[in-house]
Amino acid sequence: MRAAALYGTLGSLVLTALTAAPAGSAPVPRVPGSGTAEARGVSVASAHAAESGIAFGACPESENLPKPVECGKVAVPLDYARPQGRKISLTVSRIRASGKREARQGALVFNPGGPGASGMSFPLYSRLKEWRPLAAAYDFVGYAPRGVGRSAPLSCQAPAEFIKAPTHSPTHPSEAYKQQRKRQARDYARGCARRGGAALRHFTSLNNARDLEVIRAALGEQRLNFIGASYGTYFASLYAALFPGHVRRMVFDSAVNPDPRRVWYQINLDQSLAFETRWADWRSWVAKHDSVYHLGRTPQQVQRSYEKMRARIERKPAGGVVGTEQLQEAYLKVGYYDGYWPRRAQALSEYLRGNPKPLIQQAEPDANAAVEEENSNAVYTAVECNDAPWPTDWRTWDRDNTRLARIAPFETWDNVWMNLPCAYWTLPRQKPLDIRTRPGALPPVLILASERDAATPYPGALELQRRLPGSSLVTERRAGTHGIAAGENACVNRHFRAYLLHGQTPGPRASCGPHAEPSTRQDRASEQRDRRAAPSPVV
Repeated sequence: MRAAALYGTLGSLVLTALTAAPAGSAPVPRVPGSGTAEARGVSVASAHAAESGIAFGACPESENLPKPVECGKVAVPLDYARPQGRKISLTVSRIRASGKREARQGALVFNPGGPGASGMSFPLYSRLKEWRPLAAAYDFVGYAPRGVGRSAPLSCQAPAEFIKAPTHSPTHPSEAYKQQRKRQARDYARGCARRGGAALRHFTSLNNARDLEVIRAALGEQRLNFIGASYGTYFASLYAALFPGHVRRMVFDSAVNPDPRRVWYQINLDQSLAFETRWADWRSWVAKHDSVYHLGRTPQQVQRSYEKMRARIERKPAGGVVGTEQLQEAYLKVGYYDGYWPRRAQALSEYLRGNPKPLIQQAEPDANAAVEEENSNAVYTAVECNDAPWPTDWRTWDRDNTRLARIAPFETWDNVWMNLPCAYWTLPRQKPLDIRTRPGALPPVLILASERDAATPYPGALELQRRLPGSSLVTERRAGTHGIAAGENACVNRHFRAYLLHGQTPGPRASCGPHAEPSTRQDRASEQRDRRAAPSPVV
């Protein structure tokens, strides 16, 4: 499952337990340095980028980015071991800092997560209240990572086939259904190999970190200012390990667990378990507002209402386009962001009263987004399958997830189907880097986490802090929003701004109380936010 972060009214464009040894209990491993072909390739590519810069100009109409946002391209090697070989172009967007020249602090680069999400819209965040102080000090720079959008786009199947509906996905699948999904996963992996060709193996998190170094150089920045959300925190941590001396300020918002033993199979098991808790949070909130929604006074009664809707849709898809798989995708979003809670509750309530229109509006596939969604999923699959070993024996998947589904049925099997192509991946798998930095090698960095986050469970933030000595962790307690920078919590926002504007951190740890629960009142603005903020189901 992709982990995509959500930011304010613009939104985001978007796993058997092992205990990691604390940092310092084992020798710091040698990361790829000046002696590797890839490291030499990064040096060559960065030097060329620094010399060439970025020719910014008007953005193509397809980006939907109005002036004064500018766009450009950065050339990077497809294979850093061969920097003089084939190049690919990454699209980049920028809006200049609005403040006085003497107060400007350079470029602030952003990635919203994924793998497979684009950050090209980041310059538009400069319009939002919580981002304006930062937009006065920094150029806001977004980009589409390799494979995404117009950056050497990947595809694994026809977009129309990817979003076809209605489709069904049982919470407790039969053996026959499992065999069907195995065939689909094998076919999808073959489609990726066929369409991606020889280039496919180069779409990895390590190359995303290397690309970020080339972008830094092309922007003319001596050191990098970067915000990574969700999956963006993972390749940011790789960057910190590979290029610690090139970091100025770095924010890790909703951190992926960097323990190499968990990347990526175990992380997805961790996620499925965490989504069960967040699903329970939503049901408790709905029960508390039974006078509004009439779905039950207890979480168990709300669950029965949901199962009633699910059973009806399995017999007769809503509007002929919303099956149980589309239903699951829509309601999974309540686990990402509690801003979805009222609308999803209202859709369930209306459906059970005989009005399916709100549900159809919220859950039907968007044909206009088919190309983007298929591309995003293709990049997600390529990066995660290439990054790390995955079980290739179906019996392992079946055993682990059958056990997990007994206590966490909400998302477990749907998460399996999203990742199962990695069982049939024919390309070489990398060994994940054991990310650690030496004390003093990295300037202070800021980690933001909500305690009940399902997409990137909280232990991942603790693990990341252990591996980056001197880092500071700010926790939003008793909350579960995925992506909390510049969000609804004023305490979190104070720490976020103090760090980026003044380099101030609150020490090793700081806690903030939860932001306010959502209101049951719905208005047009919240509906628009819901549509724009919707993540696809990431790490």
